[in-house]
Amino acid sequence: MPRFVAVLFVAALVVGCAGRPGPDALDISETAAPGTHDHTVLVASTRARDPQPGVFYNGDRSEALSFARFDISVPPTHKAGEVEWPRKSPPNPATDMVVREAAYRQTPQEFDADLAAELAKLPPGQRRVIIFIHGYNTLFSEALYRITQVAEDSHQPGIPVLFTWASRGETVDYVYDNNSATAARDGLEQTIRRVFASGAEQVNILAHSMGNWVTVEALRQIRISGELIPTQKLGNVILAAPDIDVDVFKTQLKRFGKLPKPFIVIVSGDDKALSFSQFIAGGKGRLGSYTNDAELVELGAVVIDMTKVKGIDDFNHGKFAQLVAMAPEMQKLVLAAREGKGPEVVDVNGVRVVGLAQFGRGLSPLDKPRLPGLPPGKPQPATPPPATPDEVAAPAADPRAQ
Repeated sequence: MPRFVAVLFVAALVVGCAGRPGPDALDISETAAPGTHDHTVLVASTRARDPQPGVFYNGDRSEALSFARFDISVPPTHKAGEVEWPRKSPPNPATDMVVREAAYRQTPQEFDADLAAELAKLPPGQRRVIIFIHGYNTLFSEALYRITQVAEDSHQPGIPVLFTWASRGETVDYVYDNNSATAARDGLEQTIRRVFASGAEQVNILAHSMGNWVTVEALRQIRISGELIPTQKLGNVILAAPDIDVDVFKTQLKRFGKLPKPFIVIVSGDDKALSFSQFIAGGKGRLGSYTNDAELVELGAVVIDMTKVKGIDDFNHGKFAQLVAMAPEMQKLVLAAREGKGPEVVDVNGVRVVGLAQFGRGLSPLDKPRLPGLPPGKPQPATPPPATPDEVAAPAADPRAQ
C-alpha cells in the first residue's frame, strides 16, 4: 500500500473510533447543579481567535500570544481519568463538564493579574501552577477540558494554565500541526517565564504527545539563552506519551547536561497513535513507546511504563490521565525513594517505574516529587527556600491528545 494511502487509511480509523466534543462544547451554561466542583483555567494561546460565538479559538495560527480565562464546573458523576464532554446544547452540569464563564484577556498584564489573584486565594506553601501543553490532533475544547480533568483528579491545590498551540484537530494535518508546534516555541517560552514570575512557589509542566516537542524546544531555548528560570521553583516536568524522535531527545538531554531534577517520562509500548507517528516518520522510534528504560534513566529521566495498563481510549495514548487511580501507592513509593529507602524499580498495578532514586537527587523542600494526580504528602513549608546561585530550565514532545 503506498505510504500516502496508508496514512489516509489509518487517519480514517482514528477519526472514526474517537468520540469528540461537538462545536457547541463551550456553550456557556447558567444552570446550577448540586455537587459540582469548579475550576478556573487560565489560557495562553498561539491559536487564532474564532469569530463564531462559543468557539473562542480555531486551528489557525496567530503571530501574537492570546490570553483568556475560563471557569468550568465538573459534574458530581465524574470518573477519574475521563472527560465528560458536553453532548448537547445546553449542556447539563449534573452530568457534563461545562463552561460557566469565559472571557478573552486583551493584554499579557491581564493574564498576569488573573494568575496573581488566583494564587493569592491559596495559602502559602500551596501556591502551585501546572502548565499543560496538549498534543497533535487536538481541538481547543479538548485541551481545555483535559486540563480541567487533570486539575480535578489531582485533588491538590494549584492553578491550571493551558498553553494551546494551533492544532487543526484533524489526523491528516500531522505536518501542519508539527510546524504549528515548532512555531509556538517562543510563545511557550514567554508563557513559562510569565508563570515563573507570577509569585508561584512551584511550577509543574505536563506535556502530552506532540506537546512534548514544543515544550522541550522552549525549555532548551531558555537553557541556552542565559536568562534562566529559578531551579528552586521548578517542580516536575512530565513528558506523557512524548511524540519525539528518540535520537532527537537524547541530543536534547545531552545539551541540558545533568539535570538538577529528573524528567518523568510516561511510556507505553502499545500506543497506537505513536505507531502512526513512527510510520509517518519513516520508522524512527518515538520516545513515548521506547523500551530501553535503563538508557533513559542514565540520561537523567524517571520512566513510568504503562504498557500493561489497559487504556480507556481506543489508542492507548491518554494513559497518563489514569495515573490518578494509583495515587496513594505511588506516592508512598516516591516519598520513600526521596528518602533513599525504596527500590530502584517498582511495579504497582501493572505500572513499572524505573529510576526512582533520581527523585532524591538535589531536590529542595518545596520540590517533593509528585506524579500527575498524586495527592500531597506532608504539608509544604510556608516559605520557599533561599534561591540557589545556579538556575536552570528543563525540557519535554506528541500525536493524539484528548
